[in-house]
Amino acid sequence: MKILFTGGGTGGHLFPLIAIAREIRRLSGDPNIKLYYIGPKDKIGALLLVRESFKINSIISGKIRRYFSPAGFFNSDINLATLFQNIVDILFKIPLGFIQSFFILLFIRPNLVFSKGGTGSATVVASAKILGIPIFLHESDIVPGQSNKLAYKWAKKVFVAFEKTEYFDLSKSIVVGNPILKEIMEGNNESAKEIFNLTSKKPILLFLGGSQGAQAINDFVLSILNNLLKNYEVIHVCGKKKYQDVYEQSKIILNKDSEKYYHLWEFLDEIPLKHALKACNFVISRAGSGSIFEIAACGKPSILIPLPSSANNHQSKNAYEYAKSGAALIIEQENLSPNFFLEKINYFISHPEELENMKNNALRFSKPLAAKAIAREVLEYLNTK
Repeated sequence: MKILFTGGGTGGHLFPLIAIAREIRRLSGDPNIKLYYIGPKDKIGALLLVRESFKINSIISGKIRRYFSPAGFFNSDINLATLFQNIVDILFKIPLGFIQSFFILLFIRPNLVFSKGGTGSATVVASAKILGIPIFLHESDIVPGQSNKLAYKWAKKVFVAFEKTEYFDLSKSIVVGNPILKEIMEGNNESAKEIFNLTSKKPILLFLGGSQGAQAINDFVLSILNNLLKNYEVIHVCGKKKYQDVYEQSKIILNKDSEKYYHLWEFLDEIPLKHALKACNFVISRAGSGSIFEIAACGKPSILIPLPSSANNHQSKNAYEYAKSGAALIIEQENLSPNFFLEKINYFISHPEELENMKNNALRFSKPLAAKAIAREVLEYLNTK
């Protein structure tokens, strides 16, 4: 049995695929299932997938950028650069990616293609359609990306994270939540203390900027760092490319007696992440669907700061839908001020009953069996064929 997965190269696409793959192996009990992946080249992503015994095929990927304005077009360097990037991608990268995808699929001949959407997946899905290979897809966000809008037309089965997913006919979709690693809920306080060198003398705040990091969140944390560390211990995940810069700035800013309360990491893979989520009292995060469902499954109160430039404003829509459950507070990036933020954090931490309500609401919202539900549907389909 051969199953081929495709999706963008970020953690938000890869961790759900890994979760589904693990459940497929658990439920099938078949050691001979072969798992493949096609997507844009990414070193961290490749490492994660190799650990799960995926056979990886990298392709050239392109996308059509829609964030330039026709008004005053030729007076904007940004618009001109965006136009040039679109021309290169449309004329060269996307056609080359399609050719690569087509011949890889022709050679592998998988029994099923599972798309998570994102950069590069559209060419794989189009190739699968032409070759008559069944397509399943999962959409994490309330607003689907262009790749999944295309795949939706051809998919045999469609899985969604949110009940109010736009553009999709929910009568043809299965609401499962966003697949998360089962192991993410198995964190341990003692392990967290050892991994992060925690003092555990103060409430612990976990700042997450997504797998790519978040410059605005990094800058904000640095701007209030000493004030924050007076009352809290901080685990700050800043992003691999931003780590050196944040590290150097933090060394200049930090008071000597506060250093032991600040723990800077470039990226958290599965093991440190599960322990960080277990140990922390509060999470401050971007509002990618993967982060939301991981936070919810671990029952953690949170403040969400949606990425303003996310495609179709999907992070903001994800965040507000989740906040309806009462599990999180939303602070738009433009409203992220030190006094307001510290006031909110201090309020929540000093009101245990509020934290308990948020925890219970998060757990009610969570769908920790999403990966298992999808894996079961995949196996049932393949077994009937």
